[in-house]
Amino acid sequence: MEHVIPPTHTTEEAPKKGLISWIDENIEKPFLFIGLLSIILIITFQTFYRYVITQFTDGAGSAVWTEELARFIFIWISYLAASIAIKRRENIRVDFIYDRLPKSWQPTFWIVNDLCYLVLGIVVLVMGTDLVSFQIRFPQIAPALQIPYYIPYMILPIGFGLMSIRLVQDIMKEIKTAGIKSLGAAIVITAAIFAPVILGIDIATTTILFGYFALFLVVGVPIGISLGLASLVTLIGSGTLPIDYIAQVSFTSIDSFPIMAIPFFIAAGIFMGSGGLSTRLLNLADELLGPLPGGMALATIATCMFFAAISGSGPATVAAIGSLTIPAMIERGYDKYFACAIVAAAGAIGVMIPPSNPFVIYGVASQSSIGKLFIAGVVPGVLTGLVLMGFSYWYSKKKGWMGEAKERSVTSISKAFWDAKLALMVPVIVLGGIYGGLMTPTEAAAVAAFYGLIVGLFVYKGLNMGNIVDAFMEVCSTSAIVIILMAMATVFGYVMTVEQVPAKIASFILGVTESKIVILLLINVLLLIIGTFMEALAAIVILVPILLPIVTKVGVDPVHFGIIMVVNLAIGFVTPPVGVNLFVASSVAKVKLEDISKQILPILGLMILVLLAVTYIPEISLIFVGD
Repeated sequence: MEHVIPPTHTTEEAPKKGLISWIDENIEKPFLFIGLLSIILIITFQTFYRYVITQFTDGAGSAVWTEELARFIFIWISYLAASIAIKRRENIRVDFIYDRLPKSWQPTFWIVNDLCYLVLGIVVLVMGTDLVSFQIRFPQIAPALQIPYYIPYMILPIGFGLMSIRLVQDIMKEIKTAGIKSLGAAIVITAAIFAPVILGIDIATTTILFGYFALFLVVGVPIGISLGLASLVTLIGSGTLPIDYIAQVSFTSIDSFPIMAIPFFIAAGIFMGSGGLSTRLLNLADELLGPLPGGMALATIATCMFFAAISGSGPATVAAIGSLTIPAMIERGYDKYFACAIVAAAGAIGVMIPPSNPFVIYGVASQSSIGKLFIAGVVPGVLTGLVLMGFSYWYSKKKGWMGEAKERSVTSISKAFWDAKLALMVPVIVLGGIYGGLMTPTEAAAVAAFYGLIVGLFVYKGLNMGNIVDAFMEVCSTSAIVIILMAMATVFGYVMTVEQVPAKIASFILGVTESKIVILLLINVLLLIIGTFMEALAAIVILVPILLPIVTKVGVDPVHFGIIMVVNLAIGFVTPPVGVNLFVASSVAKVKLEDISKQILPILGLMILVLLAVTYIPEISLIFVGD
C-alpha cells in the first residue's frame, strides 16, 4: 500500500523532523572525530617535539601541556563514544544464557539489561553533577594547562547523561516491537533484582559483590556495567565507601597515559586495514609458503601473524584475513571446516604478538612494564604460529591439499615484499621505537595510528571522505567499551581490596598447596574455563587483582604471569561453545558453529600444549626480557 502523508503534516514539518533525526543520529560524531584526531596529533607532536624540535633549541622548552590535554580529551571521547556503543548494541557481554532464552522472553530481558545499565548511568550522572558543583565551589587547577578541574570533570554528567538518553531510546525501540507488556515485565524483574539491597536485607558484603556480579552477567548486562552495578549495590548494602566514589573513580581510573595506547593501537589496525593491507600481506605470505603442501593454509597463518602485529585483536584478524583466505582455501579444494578452524586459531595469535591490547590492560592492572610484556609475547606468539603451521602442513599432506603450482622467483618475492613494505613498517615503528628507547608504548601507538592514517589516506587510499568518519567511529566505539570496562573494574577491585577478598583467596589456595606447579595448573584450568564464556579483556581486569598476589608468592615473575594469562585467554577465542573467533569464522564462511567446533579440537589440543610449555618454561617468555 502506498504511504500517504496525512494533511496535518505540512511540508515545513517534514524537514524539521528530518533535521532532528539527523542531529540525533550524528550528535556525537563531530566531537569524537575531532577528539580522536586531536589526541593522535598531540601525542605524535609530543614525540616529534622531544626528539626533533629540541635538537634545534638546545633542549629549551618542553611540551608539558600535551600529555595532560590528550588525557582529558581521551576521557571525554571515551564516555561520549559509549553512547554510540549503546546505539549500535556493541558491548562486551556474556550472552550464553540470553541466547538460549525463548524468543518471546528475549525482548523483556533486553529491556532489563537496559534498565540495569540506566540505573548506573543515572547514579553517575547525579554524582558527577555533584562532583562538578564541588569543583566549582572549591576549584582545583590542572597543573600543566592551568584550567579548573571542573571542565574535564563535566564529561561525567554529559557523558552519562547522553548514555542514559540512548538507553531510553533503546528501550523505546524494543517496546515498539515487543509491546508494552515486555516493559512491565522488565520493570518487575529489575525491581526484584535490586529488592534485597533496597529492603536492607542483611547479606555478607562479599556475597553481595560476587552474587550481584554473577546475576548481572546472567541477565546479559555488559560486563563493565555489571562490575559497576555490583560495586554500587555493595556500597549501598555495606556502607563501606560513599556512593559518589563511583563517579570520582570513573574519571581518575582512566586519567592515565598508558591506557591511551588502547585507542591508538585500535586506530592503527583499522586505518591500515581499510586500505587493502590484508591483501598485500597475504600475497607476500603466498609467495613465500604457497608451493608447500597446505600452502594456502600456511600463508593464512603467516598473514595472521603479520596482521597481529598491526591490529592487536583476534576477532579483527579473523575478519580481515578470513574474508580473503577462507573462500580461497575452499576454492583450492580445502575442507571448509578446516579452513574456518585454522583461520580462527591463527587469529588468536593477534593478542599474543605485540602490540596487544590485552598486554596493555594487564600492564596497567598489574603495574608491570608494557614494553617488557610486548617483547615477552613475541616468542609464544611465533611458537603458536609455527605449531599451527606444522599441523597444517601434516594435515594437508595427509589430505592431498598441495600448494598452488605457479612460477615464483626472487623477482616475484621481492615485488611482494615491496608491495607490503608499508604494512611491515608498523611493527618496526612500534617495537623499534619502544625498545630503541625513543618512545613509550603510548607514544609508539600514537605514531603508529598517525602513520596508518597517512598511509590509508594518501598511499593505499582506502580511507576517503566516504568512510573516514565511520572508521573513526569504529575506533572510538571499540575503545570506549574497553575503557568503561577498565573504569568499572577499578571500582570493583577497590571494593574487593577493602573487603580483603584477594588476600582471603590467596590464603585459601596457599593453605591447600604451596606447590608452584599445582597452583599454576589450577590457575590455567580456571582461565581455560573462564575463557570459554568471558572476553579476554574483561577476564584480565577482573582476575589480575585476585590471581597476581597468589603467583607472586610462589615466585612467578609478573611479566611471565601476564604471558600465561594472555596465551590462556587467547585459547578462549577458539574454545567452544563461546569462542568469538569461531563465531566470526562461521559467519564469514556461512557454516554451522558446531561443525567448526569439531574441527578445532585437535588444534585446541596443540594450543594447550604450547600454553603448558609457556607456563612451565619461563625462558620461552623471558628470554629477551631484561632486568
